[in-house]
Amino acid sequence: MPVAGGAEMKLADPTHIAALKRGVKHWNEWRKKHPGIRPQLFETDLRDAELLSVDLSGADPRGAHLSNADLSRANLFQTDFYRATMWRANLTEANIAGADLSSANLNGAVLRGANLAGVNLRFARLVAADVSEANFSGSFVYGCSFWNLKGIPKEQFNVVITPKTEPAITVDNIEVAQFIYLLLKNEKIRRVIDTITSKVVLILGRFTADRKAVLDGIREELRKRDYLPVLCDFEKPTSRDLTETVSTLAHMARFVIADITDAKSIPQELAHIVPHFSAVPVQPLLLSTQREYGMFEHFLRYPWVLEPVFYEDQEKLLAEIGEKVIAPAEAKRKSKL
Repeated sequence: MPVAGGAEMKLADPTHIAALKRGVKHWNEWRKKHPGIRPQLFETDLRDAELLSVDLSGADPRGAHLSNADLSRANLFQTDFYRATMWRANLTEANIAGADLSSANLNGAVLRGANLAGVNLRFARLVAADVSEANFSGSFVYGCSFWNLKGIPKEQFNVVITPKTEPAITVDNIEVAQFIYLLLKNEKIRRVIDTITSKVVLILGRFTADRKAVLDGIREELRKRDYLPVLCDFEKPTSRDLTETVSTLAHMARFVIADITDAKSIPQELAHIVPHFSAVPVQPLLLSTQREYGMFEHFLRYPWVLEPVFYEDQEKLLAEIGEKVIAPAEAKRKSKL
């Protein structure tokens, strides 16, 4: 049976399997007595096995079935787990340094405090794995799936994101590894990033019937001028998650247009944006029949907040949007670069 590198997969050694199934204590003693033997555990079925503190260092369990196995505090140093199934396996505080986990299934595995320094994770799957306090430094992650990870690794320096056939490029965060590689290799991705960072305009306002018409009109006018308008509806009560989303969008925006007419949630959103994003101009708008809400004057103390543009109606606002809204915001942005 072909395996990685073109080698042939041998059959598991029955005596090795028998020794392991007699229990961890017996197995570890057997390993000490036979230090020159490399355990052959090809495709061995070890599902749900209790292997706490087992010594599998240097072993060859390629293609083994270890789903739900307890390998916590195990010695897995330089073990060959190529194409092994380790779904929801418990690898808490295991020493996996230098092991080959390429093409292995580690979805849902628990890797809390595990040492994965220098591990080969190419094409492995770690969807929803718990990586709290784990060490991924020097690991190889090209093609690895790191979706929805739980926890934060303790160390993740010099993670290699390129395949063996390319010069090594390293990053210091496993979750951004795939994104960085795509950014380097995919021109379309680079164009998308350039669009986001250079053309996004965040539009804030109320979504009552009359106010929404104004916001929609602003959005269409921005589109005509090759901007990428992002329109947020804050008519509903603002949650913490929504506030964080607005802050993220503001960080990406070229400038912000905020219609403070009939202000409701807008003051709260501006309070999270204005003090923290000095490189993002904010252009307020206000229906001429209204006055600014009480606390708005405070925002005008920030140099990147422009004086409000008063408008009589939607038609006149859109007719003058280039001159009175966009141009001042662009000028303010350029003055800060």
